Amino acid sequence: MAIDLVLRRDWQARERHGDYTQLDSTKGVKVHYTGGRVDPGIVGDHAVCVSLVRSIQGYHMDGNGWIDIGYSFVACPHRKVFEGRGLHHLPAANGAGLNSGHYAVLGLVGNAGLVEPPDGVLHAILDAVEYVRERGNAGKEIKGHRDGYSTDCPGEPLYAWVKRGAPRPGGTTPPPNPPTAPPFPGRLLKYPPVMRGEDVRTWQQQMKVRGMEIDVDGAYGSGSRDVCLRFQREQGIDDDGIVGPTTWRLSWEAPLT
Repeated sequence: MAIDLVLRRDWQARERHGDYTQLDSTKGVKVHYTGGRVDPGIVGDHAVCVSLVRSIQGYHMDGNGWIDIGYSFVACPHRKVFEGRGLHHLPAANGAGLNSGHYAVLGLVGNAGLVEPPDGVLHAILDAVEYVRERGNAGKEIKGHRDGYSTDCPGEPLYAWVKRGAPRPGGTTPPPNPPTAPPFPGRLLKYPPVMRGEDVRTWQQQMKVRGMEIDVDGAYGSGSRDVCLRFQREQGIDDDGIVGPTTWRLSWEAPLT
């Protein structure tokens, strides 16, 4: 099925408030959700999808002060793809310093109301992915917004689908699940003073697996802190040298480079 693209003029998008930054190529796509309540009624009424996309644009422009809606494209339950900023334009939704790496595709689900992505949303996201690969010089990556950025986006159901390899609904068996981080130990690993324990050793061993030069001695001192800082900067997250929940999770789940 070819992409069912809803052009900006068709959803009556507002005029942008400035010029886009050129985006020549990307590593791929980051998948997003709204982060708020989505009326389940959008599944049965496409007009509600149109109104929701307009309201998101209004919030981004009037509330965030952005020049336009932050997303490149928006996927709705009717397997339609709304043109946001579109091809070769820098999005504003992936996080400061991260927008040039990926197009931003929003699935119209939220953290309340419509939470589980209908098949139409998943198909539409993948239609958008294929479109930006073919015409937008996008790479093969499909990631969640939370990959490399401290956020709950795109929500657990949609992120679980991304982690399964973003398979087409009704398609073939997805590839095996990628590595999953062990449970966060419940305390922040930081220096000074030196912290000791099996949780420190577990994290150090994982950093070793990732190719970092680190002593696996169960003592979180200046050397471990420096490795943590390097890893946080590679992932584009806050670099405070503290192994908190986000750094801990990414230590296992971030792709190896």
